[in-house]
Amino acid sequence: MPQPTSAQLGSAIRHIRDSRELSIEALAADADMHWTSVSRIENGRQNPTWDAVAKLAMALDVEISDLARLAAEQPPRERRSEPTPSS
Repeated sequence: MPQPTSAQLGSAIRHIRDSRELSIEALAADADMHWTSVSRIENGRQNPTWDAVAKLAMALDVEISDLARLAAEQPPRERRSEPTPSS
């Protein structure tokens, strides 16, 4: 199994959260994290620590190994380039 990227892990977390109809604020509260940290992780803008991954997995009631497997199945996100000004 290829190692998932942080962006793929974030996509997996969002997928599970959305499937359970949890708000980002509710997940953050359950994981004892600030909602902006969860948002940055879900959007691939913050590399989560192992502690954060464990808290999110516990709050989502999934094993870390299952979260990693789902993350590896997520399509890799292409990095968006900065918009260039129109002439």
